[in-house]
Amino acid sequence: MIELKVDEKKIVMNDYVRKVFENVLIALVSTLKGVDENWREMKITLRRE
Repeated sequence: MIELKVDEKKIVMNDYVRKVFENVLIALVSTLKGVDENWREMKITLRRE
């Protein structure tokens, strides 16, 4: 499951977009050293400066 909020406003995504987000994030994070292959939850915070 993935949820996107921008400035605390929930952004609705259709199934295709949600799956793309999930797959891209999983692929990127899974290549990082120190990430257990059996991880259960990922949290990302992004702030524009």
